[in-house]
Amino acid sequence: MAEGGGPPEPKVQKSQVSSDLKKELKKGDTWYLVDAKWFKQWKKYVGYDSWDMYGMGDQATFPGPIDNAALYKDPQTPDSLHLKEHLIDELDYMLLPTEAWDKLVSWYGMVNGQQPIARKVVEHGMFVKHCKVEVYLMELKLCQNDNLENCVSQQFSKADTIDYIEKEMRKLFAIGEDKETRVWNKYMSNTYEHLNKPENTVQDAGLYQGQILVIEQQNEDGTWPRGNVTNKSSSSSSGRNMEMGTYSAPATRSSYSSTYDYSSERGRGQVQPGLCGLSNLGNTCFMNSALQCLSNVPVLTRYFLENHYQEELNSDNPLGMKGEIAKTYAELIKQIWSGKYSYTIPRNFKTAVGRFAPQFSGYQQQDSHELLAFLLDGLHEDLNRIRKKPYVELRDADGRPDDEVADEAWKSHRLRNDSIIVDTFHGLFKSTLVCPECSKISITFDPFCYLSLPLPIKKERFIEVVLIRMDPAAKPMQYKLSVPKMGTVQDLCEALSRLTKISPDKMVVTDVYNHRFHKVFAPDEGLSHILDRDDIYVYEVPVNTCDDPDTLILPVYMRERKVRQNPSYNYNNVSTVLFGTPLLVPIPRKNTTYEDLYRIMLQKMSRYIQEPDSGDEWYGEEIKNCVKDGVIGDDDMKNDNIDGEAESEEDSSQGNDSHMNDNSMSDDEVNCDNRPHRMFSFHLVNSYGSAEIEHIRDDDRPIKFTNRSYLALDWDPKAKEKYYDEKQAEELDVDETVNATPMRKRQVISLKDCIQLFLVKEKLGADDPWYCPSCKKHQQATKKFDLWSLPKILVIHLKRFSYNRYWRDKLDTMVEFPTRDLDMSEFIINDGHGYATYDLIGVSNHYGGMGGGHYTAYGKSREDTQWYYFDDSSVSPASEDQCVSKAAYVLFYELKGSRCERSEKQTAQANRKSAAATQSSANCTEDNGTASSGEDDSMEIN
Repeated sequence: MAEGGGPPEPKVQKSQVSSDLKKELKKGDTWYLVDAKWFKQWKKYVGYDSWDMYGMGDQATFPGPIDNAALYKDPQTPDSLHLKEHLIDELDYMLLPTEAWDKLVSWYGMVNGQQPIARKVVEHGMFVKHCKVEVYLMELKLCQNDNLENCVSQQFSKADTIDYIEKEMRKLFAIGEDKETRVWNKYMSNTYEHLNKPENTVQDAGLYQGQILVIEQQNEDGTWPRGNVTNKSSSSSSGRNMEMGTYSAPATRSSYSSTYDYSSERGRGQVQPGLCGLSNLGNTCFMNSALQCLSNVPVLTRYFLENHYQEELNSDNPLGMKGEIAKTYAELIKQIWSGKYSYTIPRNFKTAVGRFAPQFSGYQQQDSHELLAFLLDGLHEDLNRIRKKPYVELRDADGRPDDEVADEAWKSHRLRNDSIIVDTFHGLFKSTLVCPECSKISITFDPFCYLSLPLPIKKERFIEVVLIRMDPAAKPMQYKLSVPKMGTVQDLCEALSRLTKISPDKMVVTDVYNHRFHKVFAPDEGLSHILDRDDIYVYEVPVNTCDDPDTLILPVYMRERKVRQNPSYNYNNVSTVLFGTPLLVPIPRKNTTYEDLYRIMLQKMSRYIQEPDSGDEWYGEEIKNCVKDGVIGDDDMKNDNIDGEAESEEDSSQGNDSHMNDNSMSDDEVNCDNRPHRMFSFHLVNSYGSAEIEHIRDDDRPIKFTNRSYLALDWDPKAKEKYYDEKQAEELDVDETVNATPMRKRQVISLKDCIQLFLVKEKLGADDPWYCPSCKKHQQATKKFDLWSLPKILVIHLKRFSYNRYWRDKLDTMVEFPTRDLDMSEFIINDGHGYATYDLIGVSNHYGGMGGGHYTAYGKSREDTQWYYFDDSSVSPASEDQCVSKAAYVLFYELKGSRCERSEKQTAQANRKSAAATQSSANCTEDNGTASSGEDDSMEIN
């Protein structure tokens, strides 16, 4: 708590913290994690959002002490180093700069026993730098060279240096200062990398989660157990040496790469070209999958193997990657197709990608399609034959024939974009937008590099809920409900109603967190706000409106009062701890006395509490000598927070203490044996139950409640122990829906079904409107795609992943697709398109769920036309039928026919001719202000 009586006014808090939150991330600064639910409650209390001012300053919204229990891996032993996995920024936690954190802690304090979760700001990316708070530290496995089986896990920051790690390893393994040591990065049983640049950080060295580091001690005679290292690339950026087994590896020099050997001991000279695995550098299976698919695109691979890319490198393109993506990709393709290696380590390529796309610079699992999209765009810009892009004005159709508009659009595209990627992968959409108000029709033709197809399935999800009935004798019942994935809370209530016969308008849906109501859902709220890990409780109520004149639905929390004596300071610490399941209790709005309320609560809890007999003096001497023995009567807490200022110290889970001097008791408190001996007393509290607003006196006057009142039942510890049956209170019945295996009808989905759904007219969402040039405002127009022209290599992305900030999901539905003779002509609206039949040549697979899983690939070799399965460093034969599976994620199809199968020499000649003509056209455009319509600008798509 802040000195001087608590936090400042809510407006002052809002002003000070909002100013601090504008601080930018700066390398080396410390930021703090705070539970998002607590921070949301604080924002409500101070009226942080302009649209949420209703509860500003209301003690019912007072957040109480900062509670990060939901973030720790083990809330019972909160350790700031070990957090729950897969926490999401702004959903599970908020990041606060030191200044904001210090203010909130001084105002509210922290729950006793919890450590602040402090994290450093580090730089990410190896070329394009950006700052990021390092929420999760990296766990490395450390061992000694003579005892590789004994690994010790230790966490490090990505900003820690190799020198720091080496010092930690020396301390860990008690290596004397007189001993010389070296540190190795262990990839697999026979592959080691010498980390010989001590100033490099964990990120610079490319270490990843779970990486094994080996420390080696020099022999007495000055030799090394692993042999001497030959460093042939002292000028390399990372200064690495790779060794296989115990020999020193030959170097492959590059101005931007490290020195290492790609080979394996058994793979050299005995492998069919193209059948080369790619080592997993740490969650890089997504990259390996995409690379193997591209490697098996014949026209692109020939282009790089025959060095045609060298003639077309565009290092000066401001939109490109200085030619590095093209060069490192070429280097990798040559290794794969050399026939010398059974696997290679794609570190150069990974490093180059990370320089220009920081999202791929770390070692988190990523999406193979996203990597593929970046790679195709990067290769295009690095190999763009247009050295100086002309300005091209895009025009709407305005009633002109489709042929004319499409031809104009393609020529305009080729004036600025001309590369092997455009030649091979680019097609043309027709996009039609119709304004719902003025019926304005806008038609444009846009290039595409791949098709992202939705899956036509009924999207449902299962949500488990616990139903609390109004009947006190009924146990809570757990159900598993099938609801629309994009449905509302009303859909959930209707699904539950079908099972229970309770009317949906007699249900209140809540999220119960840490024995309290975190959220009460409105019927029209989206189910996307409910996460799988949330504890959803549905309460049956007689009325479900705040405006009922006779009945009020009162939220009720259970708390246990505890008193700890502190003889040193002559006061007692009184604290409360939440327990049990909160209740929603209907009570009369008017003329409810303390005795009435007490009886209502006893009746509501009658299933799991026992009322004392009249002669049962359970309170014993403790009540008669309440202060002496540390058990306090109802009025003992009357001074707590009556003025709305909540104390918050010493509570291991709620932090709600008050300090009471033994000599400050009222007459009623001293004469406590003359008062009714109740098992619990009442307090009005905030919505979290962590701060008291008002003590309710035990008299005959009616109690005044509002629609925003929260009530706490503060149990006497002895009464709770004797009369409250915790086991019975927590018992629930389980409906058969919970354990029943969902009956899923096997949906037979074909690739053509997905294409047809993609081409269906749809209405734009409210958050993605179109600006109508006629109405001069944004409209939710209807939009329709049509296929005009298809490329030689057709890449099809199946949209299996769906996610927003609240939930994530993957569709494992089987999509049947042909491996041969995919006829796309029925979907093409261009009558003059020509041949459009494709054969499958590659598949990127994803196994598992969101946020993880594993990627592999199938590829059809151009050497023997056989199928192979690529799983990181492993390559094995496969059958054509195996390629069609539920794991298929990205499909690669090759156009059948001579145009796609022409030799690379012919392709290169055509490319050089096209480049010269296109550049001439661009110069003509700049000189005369008009675009040339020469023959070489015509569309080269079938």
